Amino acid sequence: MEQRGGKASTAQRRWFAFVVVLDVLWSGAFAQIRYSISEDVREGTVVGNIAKDLGLDKSALKERRYRIVAGSTEPLFQVNQNDGILYLKRSIDREEVCERSSPCLINLKTVLENPLEIHYVAVEILDINDHAPVFPEKEKRLEISESALPGARFQLQAARDPDVGQFSIQQYRLSHNDHFRVEVKDRGEDRKVPYLVLQRQLDRETAGNHKLRLTAIDGGKPAKSGDIDIIVNVLDVNDNSPVFTKEVYSASLKENVPIGTVVIQVNATDLDQGANSEIMYSFGKEVDSKIMDLFGIEEDTGEIKVTGQIDFEKSKTYEFDIQASDKGPVPLTTDKSVVITVIDVNDNAPEIEVTSFSSSVEEDSKIATTVALISVSDFDSGINGKVICTIKQDVPFTLSPSLQGSMYAIVTSSQLDREVISQYEVTIIAKDSGQPSYLTEKTITVGVSDVNDNSPEFFSSPYTFYITENNMPGVTMFSVKASDRDDRDNALISYHILRDANENNKLSSFLNINSETGDILALKSFDFETLKTFQFQVVATDSGSPSLSSNVTVNVFILDQNDNAPVILYPVRSNGSAEGVEEIPRNVNAGHLVTKVRAYDADIGYNGWLLFSLQEVTDHSLFGLDRYTGQIRTLRSFTDTDEAEHKLVILVKDNGNVSLSATAIVTVKVVEPKEAFAASDVKSAAKDDEDNNVTFYLMITLGSVSMLFLISIIVLIAMQCSKSPDYTSKYLQETNYDGTLCHSIQYRSGDKRYMLVGPRMSIGSTIVPGSHANTLVLPDRRRTSEEMY
Repeated sequence: MEQRGGKASTAQRRWFAFVVVLDVLWSGAFAQIRYSISEDVREGTVVGNIAKDLGLDKSALKERRYRIVAGSTEPLFQVNQNDGILYLKRSIDREEVCERSSPCLINLKTVLENPLEIHYVAVEILDINDHAPVFPEKEKRLEISESALPGARFQLQAARDPDVGQFSIQQYRLSHNDHFRVEVKDRGEDRKVPYLVLQRQLDRETAGNHKLRLTAIDGGKPAKSGDIDIIVNVLDVNDNSPVFTKEVYSASLKENVPIGTVVIQVNATDLDQGANSEIMYSFGKEVDSKIMDLFGIEEDTGEIKVTGQIDFEKSKTYEFDIQASDKGPVPLTTDKSVVITVIDVNDNAPEIEVTSFSSSVEEDSKIATTVALISVSDFDSGINGKVICTIKQDVPFTLSPSLQGSMYAIVTSSQLDREVISQYEVTIIAKDSGQPSYLTEKTITVGVSDVNDNSPEFFSSPYTFYITENNMPGVTMFSVKASDRDDRDNALISYHILRDANENNKLSSFLNINSETGDILALKSFDFETLKTFQFQVVATDSGSPSLSSNVTVNVFILDQNDNAPVILYPVRSNGSAEGVEEIPRNVNAGHLVTKVRAYDADIGYNGWLLFSLQEVTDHSLFGLDRYTGQIRTLRSFTDTDEAEHKLVILVKDNGNVSLSATAIVTVKVVEPKEAFAASDVKSAAKDDEDNNVTFYLMITLGSVSMLFLISIIVLIAMQCSKSPDYTSKYLQETNYDGTLCHSIQYRSGDKRYMLVGPRMSIGSTIVPGSHANTLVLPDRRRTSEEMY
């Protein structure tokens, strides 16, 4: 041990690593490389530069998470992610790691991500001569009959040297003597068994015992050795050894057979008689204790039976010696080898190991994107160890096998959509091909992460809103709303109004929108008489990167309020007062048109429907006023007792909920026919000019109002028709009204008929409770219509 410790420390001071790149096999993302390093070198010893030998980019090793996939045991090696150099993590004792296996290989599995690459590294642990041969005992006593003939062989205990190869025991030397020599039988796996061979017949009377020294020498330079003293006692009489009936005994045995199963029976004979010919069977002196735990031999019959659990995966063959001894005073023994071959049965289920796993994958990942890396193993051999892997569910994933067959990549097989399925349970089934077969299932959960692939969608398109004029600035008028099928920030929506220099969108500058709620408010008050309808666009944008957006058209219709009082167009004096003087002959008949009061209201519908009434009159029996046309006519002929001058105060009011009104004063002078004709000639010219001017301004006003109203009605009808089939209606022409300032359009919806009217409307129309001020419902024409006063 002192010698070993000294040489071990010398090896640590002069450590070295042999790097031999035996082969690099490339196929896609898999490669294999092999190094070798001596045992007992110090921690931190460089094994090899994997990055250099595989041609990897050193600068990307850390980013790609280059690492060794470790098992359940503490790893012996580590790789530097900065330069790709493989280091020894702790000192390795080859005899501790591999016992007597040769070569001693440690297989490493290294992984690179983005993209996924797997490299297999095999490190061979080279043996050094750090053990000397050691015999189990310091002294060995042998009893040999004097009748033993030259050539008789006696097996000795072999020395043990944990080293392998050239550092194992290479030869045995026997101290010089006249009767014995040593022979060595090589049993493979560095096992050399010494035999003491008799060269010259013994004579007990000459020498009752012989003292020999057997030396075991290994192949190191310098060589190490171990000694055992052999004392041979010479016996008399029994001079025949048992002889086995076969040269070699062999048998086959299935693993997992019941304890007590007979494997084979050996048989030997002895030519001696009596007790010297009675034979007992036992294990050879050099049989390993592990074998003696698995097998037993019947002393009298030679039957070898199973006494322990036979496992093919632990050992495929067992070879040991059986000894036959007679019962003579000096028993003679003979050894024979027995070879038992274990037959594999399918007694191990496959094992699935997830070596690399991404818990989530983006929904826009390309087909064949790697999600996880698994390895499959089965301790059985042959067809029992052949494993077939499949995925259980109908999921958009598949298995992609590697060249080595035991590695599989779980990759996407079709396009993913988080909005359809956001998480998958992927079950991998590994099934071997034995009879009966075993299978193993392993389930992993793969989440689908969201990408911004859905634009916001408005709840309605287009939006149509109705607001009354004279709205309060800064107060929310209406709201728009959109939703996004994406998740988290990708579904967080903000709103803004699309503003540009277009003439039609100038009104958008007077609007404001809450970017979070979509509430829209006006910064100014709208006037129906100035603006009937307008439209603008709202844009909804999500918070994804890059963001997606969609827009919607918002149509706004302004509803009329009764905010304009009637305006008297005639009679009007030059100073602007609504007063006039009319002269009529005294001889006119009843029904004579005295004059016509003309008035105008900028509102529409009921708000613009004007009614005329006599608020004050000198003689109610003399004049009458048409409440709808404003015409003043005589009710009877004048008499001599009637006054010559009459004052009429006419009240003109609209039909708003809170009606507004104006008054006009008409003074009627009754003159004799001759005076009337003379005055009419003088007055006619001035009156014609005045009427012409009034008529001109009246035509301009009526034309403007009618055109604006007609445009708003056409837009409204078009929006209602395009919005839903429930709102389509057949428009009817209405002729049952009179008056000079009337515009109307009728339409039917269900059992009701509706009318949109201008300043005048039909006498038989009625307003619908709860409706807007410019919408009327018409009575069924099949019923008797009654004139409203």
